[in-house]
Amino acid sequence: MATIARVTKKGQATIPKALRDKFGIKDRVLVLATEEGVLFKPPPSPASDFGSLASLFPGKTSKEVVEGARSPDTERDKKKLSL
Repeated sequence: MATIARVTKKGQATIPKALRDKFGIKDRVLVLATEEGVLFKPPPSPASDFGSLASLFPGKTSKEVVEGARSPDTERDKKKLSL
């Protein structure tokens, strides 16, 4: 499907509804520069654990990684508050 979209003075363009529905685009898009031009994609969901660090923490969700990183700070703060 190819369509032509008008670009406003502010650089805004409307993605046709059929394409938004087909690719699951909601209120945000990931905009990538490619060799052929500009590519619009739906952004990854946080639940998919997308990102460069996912391979460093296999088997852990992003929430588990963040909680593990915050644990030392939490313990330090508890000690300071109990003094």
